[in-house]
Order: sequence, then C-alpha cells, then structure tokens
Amino acid sequence: MKTYCFKLYNAKRNRKLHQQINVAGCIYNHCIALHKGYYRLYGKSLSTHKLKVHLTKLKKVKRFMFWNKLGSQAIQDIAERIDRGYKLFFRNLKRKIRTAPPKFKKVKKYRSFTLKQAGYKLLDGNKIQFGKQVYKYHKSREIEGTINTVTIKRDALGDIYIYFACEQEVNEVITRTGNNVGYDFGLKLFLTASDDANIESPLFFKQNSKAIKKAGRKLSSKKKGSNNRERARLVLARVHKRTANQRKEFHFKTAQDVAERYATICIEDLHIKAMQMMWGRKISDLGHSSFVNILKHQCSKTGSKVIEIPRFYPSSKTCSSCGHLLKELPLNIREWICPECKTTHDRDHNAALNILKVGMSTLLGEVA
Repeated sequence: MKTYCFKLYNAKRNRKLHQQINVAGCIYNHCIALHKGYYRLYGKSLSTHKLKVHLTKLKKVKRFMFWNKLGSQAIQDIAERIDRGYKLFFRNLKRKIRTAPPKFKKVKKYRSFTLKQAGYKLLDGNKIQFGKQVYKYHKSREIEGTINTVTIKRDALGDIYIYFACEQEVNEVITRTGNNVGYDFGLKLFLTASDDANIESPLFFKQNSKAIKKAGRKLSSKKKGSNNRERARLVLARVHKRTANQRKEFHFKTAQDVAERYATICIEDLHIKAMQMMWGRKISDLGHSSFVNILKHQCSKTGSKVIEIPRFYPSSKTCSSCGHLLKELPLNIREWICPECKTTHDRDHNAALNILKVGMSTLLGEVA
C-alpha cells in the first residue's frame, strides 16, 4: 500500500470542504454518545453494523438532515474508526498499556473524513470532484496503482490535503549484503553507532522554543473569540508545523543515508510511552518511534534489514568484551569499568556494540 499526499489550492476559501469536515466531527461526537449510552443501558459494546443502520435512519430525520452534506461512505467510515479505536483501547488494556478510548472532540478540531469507492471522481490534470464541486490540487507526481481510499484532511492552519491510498504491485527487493551496525537511541546523541559513526539530533523543538513561547504568550493575551486571537493561534500553529516539518525532513534524510550505507541495522525495541513518562518533552522532540517507522520503509527499498532486539535486554549493563553483567548501572553514570576484564566502557557505545551482537546472532539463528 502506497500513500500519495497533495495539497489543495486555496484550501481556506473552500468552505464546502471545511463544512463537510465539521459535519464529520458532529457525526463522530454523536456516535461516541451512542456508544456510551448503549453501554450504560446494556453493559456491552455497540456493534458497527447496528451503528451504521441507526445512522442511516437518522439521516432521514429533519434534525439530522445536514448530515447528507457528507457522503454515505464517509459516515460509515466514521463508525468504523470509532470501532477500531475501542478495539485498540481494550486490547491495550489487556496488555496493561495506558491509552485513552475514543472521546468527544471539538468540531473545529476534527481533522478528516475518508471516502472509499464512491463520492469522488478524478478529472484530467490536477483536479478532483467531490459531489458537484471540483477542486484543484498541487499534483507533484502521478498516482500509480488502484486507489483504495481517499482521505480529506485539514491541519491546524486550515490547509487541506488529499491522501490517496493505492494498491500497487511491488517488485521484490533482494536482500543485500554489506556492512552491519548497531544503534543505541539516546538523549544526548540521537543515535550512538557501534562503528562510532554517531548521529546528533538537532532538537528542533528546543531550537524553536523561544518562538513557540513568544507565540504562546501572545495567544494567551488575546480575548477569546476575537479575530486577533485567531490570528495569534495561526502564528503559533505555523511555528509548530515548521518544527514538525524540520524533524520529519531530518528523519527521512538520516534514514535514507543509514539504509544505503548498511545492509543490517540492529536497534532496540523501545518502550516509548515509558520513556515519555520519564523524560517527557525531549523524547517527543527526538521522535524515535517515527524515525524507526521511516527507517523500515527506507530499508524495504534498498534491501537492508532492520532487526529489533528485545526491549528488556540489558545492553548498557553488559560488558561488550567479556559479557559480564552488572547488577545496577544508574543513569547518571556515563562511563564504567568492567570488574572482570577491566575494560573502560562508554555507556551508549557499549550498548550499541551489544545491540549489534544480539541482533546479528538473532539473524544467524533465523538463517540457520
């Protein structure tokens, strides 16, 4: 599955699309209320089929006639979204992972709706038709494959993007041979490499923190509901969007470089939620989880292999020379001497060497 993203021309002036997204937000909140009410009455979850049937009946009621501004497939997709959200919540509950169930959202903050086989039509050039309205979008490349879904999404600035999820025949990429590397994710260094080719993180949120704080202070001083407050909100949103784009560009360039340089890349399976609880904003600024997903995608193109070792493996406390395991190693200790072989270790580099050893032994075990 491949996704194409294109930005719409003059998105802020296209009131109809914004209205449709707002309608989707109203339907979403109504579905959440139905789920909660059904559970209070019957003590069990509302099935997706029952919810879809009920929504179809509600569209004929005068009070909910404005729902017809949105395509029927988009309404059905909202019911499916909520069902997926509840299933994920209960699955994580069994695994003792703290996540929130689907909840009410402000209509203005609701972001998207999805169409499947109907409700849109691709026209010649860079135009698409939703209902009777034709929209023009920035077409940077040709869409290849069979379109599965079309998602219309707006960001905090009010810009609207169109996402095409397409099925394509993927040519098999032959796994290549070459150099191997182990990477330890850190706070000071983004990636500490087993071959000393370390990668530093620019920490874009920290770089832009002054601009974010300044924009936040101006926003808080404006009167709620005023045009000045809306303008100040857009300024803050632009700073956050620039920060996110900078981080994303860094992740893609780094992942592409690593995927082209190494044939086997060994990393840790990180528990991001626990790390966020311990170190907070800095983990979000580094974006380790997002980087891993991008790295796997880039490796699928180059034929490289990503191996994740178990998250509870004591990579920092194990001596990479003799294998001695320390009982404890506090986080503030960055260097330590092995009591067995007397080797001096840098904490992160030692962890990267151990990650490489465990990853390669796992790979050899799979081959055997």
